Amino acid sequence: MIGIFDSGAGGLSVLREILKAMPRGEYVYFSDNAFCPYGEKTPEFIQDRARAITDILRGEGAEIIVVACNTATAAAISTLRAEYPIPFIGMEPAVKPAALGTRSGVIGVLATAGTLKGSKYLKTKGNWGEGCKIVEHVGKGFVELVENLELTGEHAEQVVRESLQPLLDEGADTIVLGCTHYPFLLDTMKRIAPEGIRFIDPAPAVTRRLMDVMRQEGIKQEGGLSVRLLSSGSPDSLEKLYQSVI
Repeated sequence: MIGIFDSGAGGLSVLREILKAMPRGEYVYFSDNAFCPYGEKTPEFIQDRARAITDILRGEGAEIIVVACNTATAAAISTLRAEYPIPFIGMEPAVKPAALGTRSGVIGVLATAGTLKGSKYLKTKGNWGEGCKIVEHVGKGFVELVENLELTGEHAEQVVRESLQPLLDEGADTIVLGCTHYPFLLDTMKRIAPEGIRFIDPAPAVTRRLMDVMRQEGIKQEGGLSVRLLSSGSPDSLEKLYQSVI
């Protein structure tokens, strides 16, 4: 069984990609929406929540866990790997493919404040940002839009524009989506951005990494498809988003 968790429903964007590659087997997804968003929470708080959720997912039978949250990956994945005897797959900041693919030499990164301050992002930025200009912006209000299922419309466009436009004004032709909630706003982003702007969702790369580790560990997904949705708060938005996008 594969366990997946996020601060809320955003990690469903990762589950969606995983199901495309592995449409059979058992999955259990945990939304920590009672404490969402994680972006401004302390690392210690996020580590405590990650431990509690890991205990729940292991109790459900998870053999491998995807931390489908950039902020939780930055704050807690090292702790989880040190304290638990199962593999953990985290979110990788997609600066490398952005650096390799930019034409203008300017990369935009949309992420939470926690992700932008995290060592994983800063290391990746240091390794691949040379020769490129990297401009960053917190996606203010993006998580709340997704959790409220407000993915399109005038208000969603206004909120998204306030964080996306500064990156476009700096000349970014490639935008890294540094939070798993953000891909659900991609249609709105594309309506705002000029034609030719490339958006990078790291979920496909995370899926490939998950499959590689599963092969190495001998973890198999067999039988029919079973997906369980769990949450620390109300399950309504989680279930509605799951039904609408997967």
